[in-house]
Amino acid sequence: MKKKIFTTTLLVSCFMICLAAIADLNGKWAGKLITSDGQEYPLLYNFKVDGDKLTGTALTPEGDVDIKEGKTNGTDFSFTVATSGIVIPHTGKFLGDSISVELDINGSKSSSVLKRPVDKK
Repeated sequence: MKKKIFTTTLLVSCFMICLAAIADLNGKWAGKLITSDGQEYPLLYNFKVDGDKLTGTALTPEGDVDIKEGKTNGTDFSFTVATSGIVIPHTGKFLGDSISVELDINGSKSSSVLKRPVDKK
């Protein structure tokens, strides 16, 4: 009986940790993408999580655009952003105080680490 209670408690704890991690994905995340040819592009996302659905916006050269096809699964997530006539799939992992994200731009994969921007008051 003690083993059953311990196992149940452990599973519930793991589930709650995963839910807390998903909730923490909400909000603004910023970083930069450095391409293989050395060009640098700012990355800025504003995520909204509702269950396993991920929505929000991404800053592009065309301004803010909506995130499409967004999904979360524990600490993993994916979505697409359409800009400059191309659709860019993103996959990522929430790491607590940062996010690792990989972008597939016309078959060329690039990765970056994003952090929450510091508000300057």
